[in-house]
Amino acid sequence: MTTQETTTAEAVRGRAALAVAGATTAALGPWVVAVIAGADLEVTSAGVTMDVGLPLVLAGALTMSLAGWGLLTWLLRRRGGDGRRVWTGVALTVLLLSLGGPLGAEADAGGKACLVLMHLAVGAVLIPGLRAAVRE
Repeated sequence: MTTQETTTAEAVRGRAALAVAGATTAALGPWVVAVIAGADLEVTSAGVTMDVGLPLVLAGALTMSLAGWGLLTWLLRRRGGDGRRVWTGVALTVLLLSLGGPLGAEADAGGKACLVLMHLAVGAVLIPGLRAAVRE
């Protein structure tokens, strides 16, 4: 690997890491607003009730963001420049499908709205952020 390629790879990793950090942080916005507003963030899905607290929000956003970055990296290695386009389609599909979780869960309207906004916030930062990170 040449010095130029190493510098480029490091820059891409740095930009992708910022996109992941930004997406993880973006999930906090709707959560903080819901907590301040006193929304009930307890949801029941498939008979399991959970409190959507800060650790769950951060862990979920970070895990899915890292998975998205990993998939993008894998697709770029396998498909080259076309991998970015394929990844975008997959990422948008996963984002839409992820909305089924909050929309299908048993929760009050405020809780559902907050959960949907968290999903959309992560996607709104991660998808363009990772696309931009690998743009050449």
